[in-house]
This record gives sequence, C-alpha cells and structure tokens, in this order.
Amino acid sequence: MQNTWFWVGFNVFVLAMLLIDLLVFNRKAHVVRMREALSWSAFWIALSLAFNYLVYHYMGREAGMNFLTGYLLEKALSVDNLFVFLLIFTYFKVPGEYQHKILFWGVLGALVLRALFIVLGAALIAKFSWTLYLLGVFLVYTGVKMATSAGDPNIDPENNPVVKFLSRHLPITNKYEGGKFFVRKEKLLFATPLFVVLVMVETTDVVFAADSIPAILAITQDKFIVYTSNVFALLGLRALYFALAGLMQLFHYLHYGLSLILIFIGGKLLLHDFVHVPTEWALGTVALLLGLSVVMSLLLPKKAEPEAADEPPLPPVS
Repeated sequence: MQNTWFWVGFNVFVLAMLLIDLLVFNRKAHVVRMREALSWSAFWIALSLAFNYLVYHYMGREAGMNFLTGYLLEKALSVDNLFVFLLIFTYFKVPGEYQHKILFWGVLGALVLRALFIVLGAALIAKFSWTLYLLGVFLVYTGVKMATSAGDPNIDPENNPVVKFLSRHLPITNKYEGGKFFVRKEKLLFATPLFVVLVMVETTDVVFAADSIPAILAITQDKFIVYTSNVFALLGLRALYFALAGLMQLFHYLHYGLSLILIFIGGKLLLHDFVHVPTEWALGTVALLLGLSVVMSLLLPKKAEPEAADEPPLPPVS
C-alpha cells in the first residue's frame, strides 16, 4: 500500500480535490456563510474517516489507530492557526470574499512545507534514535509555554519581520486590487496587501508546524501515517475556519487542553524505554483532554472585554 504509485496516486487525489474546490465550487470570490462552511467541514471529516477506514483495513489496527490519533491531534492543534488567521484578517481588514483564496493558497503552501518537515524529522529519528528524547523535552517545554501564555498568539503584524522586509523591498499598493496578489501599474509590478497577508499566513504556519510535526512524530514515525493525517487535517482547515470564525472566542480553555496533550505526548516519549502506552490509551487521552477543555469553555464562559480600536492597515511602500 505504501509503494511509490500509491504515494503518487494519493497526492494526485489531493491536488484534484483542491483544484475542484478552487475552480468549481469556489470559482467566484464570495463570502463563505456558516451553512456552506459546515457542509464542507462535514465533507472533509467524512472523507478523512473514510480514509482512516482504508488505513485500518489495509495496514492494520495499530496503523488505523495511529492515523486517527494523529488526525485528531493535528486537527486540535490547527485551531491555534485559526485564531492567528482571524487576527491577521482582522488587522489587515481582508474582505470576506477573498479570505477563502488566501486560505486555499496558504494550505497548499503548508502541505509542501510540512511534507519537508516530516521527511527531515523522520530521517533524523531513524538515524539518531536519541533525537526522540530531544523531541520529548521540546514537546513538554512547548506544552508548559502554551499553558503559561494564556492562549494569546504571539503575532504582531505591525512589527512582524516578514511584513517589515516586504515593506522595505517591494512596492505595495495602498488598497486591495480585487483578488489579485500582484498588479502592474505604469510598467511597474506592485504587490498588493493580499500578497502580504498570504506571506504572513505561510510564515506563521511554519511556526505552528514546529509544534505539530514533532507531536505527531511522537505518536508514530511512519511517514505515510504522519503525512496523510496532516494532509487531511489541513484540507479541512479552511472550512473549519469559516465554521468557527464567530465561535472561536468561546473555546478559551482549549489551549490548556492542548498544552496538557503536548506534555502527555512529550512525557510518553521520554519514558518510552520504561513505560509502554498503548495506542488506544493515547487516543483516549487526547480525546478526553480535548473534550474537557471544550466543555469547560462552554460551562465557564469568558467575560466580555471592551472592544479595542481597529489597527490601521499596513502602510504602503511607494
């Protein structure tokens, strides 16, 4: 099942699904409504579970459980991405009809970057087994840091080095030019704020991949399971964003659940020579911690805070 042709076939399938999404269902720029987002979310989740069944059927019970654990873990960690997307879109005042396009190209870039991360990470673990302990320490540290950060994303668009670099080295228009990333004016090529937003989305995903890829490599080093669970989690990310955009502030305890999951997985790695944790227990622990954090968020809602004034958009470079 894991021969070269299957890998090629899987990636062709993923690209075909993305092209159908872009060229058929989202051919015209439009604001994605809740009903449409929920329908797409249900579709991607159903497709992921169907693929999970194929993994279970052809690769065995453990592989199927590892895929489900990895998928659930990546899906949960991707919620952090959603908070950052919301912050970026709000700061740059991205019109609703262009947000899907940004997320589409952002996900496509993330698929390529994460594939590289997975190949490099798996190769390091295969060659140097002691890197598992480094991975465990890193995950425990990340979990503690996440718990003590109060869930606030460390993203400052105004002082972001990527935004500053683009502002210094690229001419950028002072307004959105439809759904275009670049426009030509007076024989000069200008980037648009939409391109700046796309670059920010891509670079922040690299930061999140530094957490999520080690977390799933701690579950399994099977590159096929790691890659496919990441792909399916990312494919449903856009629909999940639009489905949860108005509700994300409700899940204010989620980061505590995620931090405990990272600490648990890191501890599992550090003790793997002494304590064997069955895959079913790992899956159950991840699901339980996520469920508890969501329930606590709903039972103990966060007090409303006064709205802050909108930040100005990125100043153009002439």
